[in-house]
Amino acid sequence: MKKEINRIKVVLAEKNRTSKWLAEQLNKDPATVSKWCTNSSQPSIEVFIKIAELLNVGVVDLIRVDK
Repeated sequence: MKKEINRIKVVLAEKNRTSKWLAEQLNKDPATVSKWCTNSSQPSIEVFIKIAELLNVGVVDLIRVDK
């Protein structure tokens, strides 16, 4: 079972943005961003910070915290 670590896909939807938009903003391959959105891979901490800035949210909002 794949563990969902980030909430990038959820936050993009909440902000009415697409993974393609995020890829363009970060100058990344759309396939890379797609892997982040499906939790197949994770961005670096530096990229998490940049994503948070672009979406105007805190970094913690991008990370799934199991309770």
